[in-house]
Amino acid sequence: MKKVLCLLFVLPLFCVAQTMAEQEDKAAIQQVLSIQQSAWNNYDIEQFMETYWKSDELTFYGSAGVVKGWQSTMDRYKKSYPSKDHFGHLEFVLNDISKINEDAYTVMGEYHLTRPVGNLHGIFMLVLKRIDGEWKIIADTSCKVE
Repeated sequence: MKKVLCLLFVLPLFCVAQTMAEQEDKAAIQQVLSIQQSAWNNYDIEQFMETYWKSDELTFYGSAGVVKGWQSTMDRYKKSYPSKDHFGHLEFVLNDISKINEDAYTVMGEYHLTRPVGNLHGIFMLVLKRIDGEWKIIADTSCKVE
């Protein structure tokens, strides 16, 4: 009987702790996306790229195909967005943040880029992983919606 009472007391505490940890993770991940949006809107590609995993294993999958590696992803962004007019103003809409495991989440959302050279809108799915205590994007799939 004591074991059952103990379990009835401890189990809810465990569930609350898990829920709080997940909420903290999601808030930290939202902060990563906020940093990205702010860096983009300040025409700061270097700060924008700090949210990505600085590894040759980083994967970006977009309309031009798969790009592997942090530097290749940076080069792709610089080529695709060569000026401040190409950067424009970025807004994210986060539709879902889902836990994969303790140290990884997916984020699905929309991007809206308002700019002088033509607006862009699309969808994305990111995989973020906690690496050395920081959330980093390890995979990015983005797609323009016409």
